[in-house]
Amino acid sequence: MKDFRLLNLALALFVMLAVGWLLYIGRPIILPLVMALITVYVMVSASNLLHRQPLLRVLPAPVLRFSLLSVFAIIVLALAFLTAATIREIASQATVYEANIDTILEGIATRFELDRQEIWEELRTVTIDAFDLRAVFLGALGGFSSVGATVFLVVLYAAFLMSERDAFDSKIKAAFDTEEQSEKVLEFIKAINSRISDYLAVKTLINLVLAAFSFVVLWAHGTDFALFWAVLIGLLNYIPYIGSYFGVFFPVALSVAQFGSLYVTLSLTGFLVLAQVIVGNVLEPRLVGRQVNLSPIVVLVALSVWTALWGIPGAILAVPMTSVLAIILGSFKETRFLAVLLAEKVDAEDQATATKT
Repeated sequence: MKDFRLLNLALALFVMLAVGWLLYIGRPIILPLVMALITVYVMVSASNLLHRQPLLRVLPAPVLRFSLLSVFAIIVLALAFLTAATIREIASQATVYEANIDTILEGIATRFELDRQEIWEELRTVTIDAFDLRAVFLGALGGFSSVGATVFLVVLYAAFLMSERDAFDSKIKAAFDTEEQSEKVLEFIKAINSRISDYLAVKTLINLVLAAFSFVVLWAHGTDFALFWAVLIGLLNYIPYIGSYFGVFFPVALSVAQFGSLYVTLSLTGFLVLAQVIVGNVLEPRLVGRQVNLSPIVVLVALSVWTALWGIPGAILAVPMTSVLAIILGSFKETRFLAVLLAEKVDAEDQATATKT
């Protein structure tokens, strides 16, 4: 029997390129739908957990799910308003921050016997004068209208998806001729649901812990907008490896303008990075590693690809979407070797299959 692995690899690459092109041009339609699906995963996982609690066990599962969806919508809108308020506050404090930066530059000029005004003019040329600050803030604030529209679509899609969830199994059974086929499809969908739900639940818990640590550090240093920066760090931690460090960059950069002290900024940076190291190198590998079996290089490539397709939302969804792809590839004998290449650890079944072939 001929080995068609090379042909399957070529066909898989062709299909991925075609699907990638469709995902890119269909982003306005597909992205809210995918986000709604991810939201449903989180809501169902959380509702199942809450439904096992004695006080909430009496509530019907659909009521609990839609209650969680309502809370989710309120939280997202609250975050949007918090972001808008923070941007306005930063704009209002711009003169204070500029004076603190001027003090820092004056100290540098005095120590190194340089012309402070010349340093400040050069710095303004490459930073503040390089773009229209007012236009940036107005653009950021104006973007919340599109955020609100996206949130509305996500909540609407999620509501309909959850309303049809209970009837989904019966539809699958009616769609196939034999019970064996329908059971195989349901088992396949169950595997996807389990992996994505577990990953998102654990990752969300880790992000909450990281946000709490970061808030304590920011509050202890007296950093402006500590709650906003902590929430941003937690949200960006959904992006593998680099996301939370981008979140740390913003409050650290602002601390230079706020405090005008290198020592305070270094202290803040050190404690925030320490929190990242503890969560990222101790807590996260122990918990997330059990949920997602993806090679680190695969995660980095997936991060680049999904970010190119969908921007920041794509970066956040990179791991769940790649996990789904790995499950799909591993469900068929012809493409199982591709799933093995994506995995970080190869289980006994895959090793036995590779030995036979």
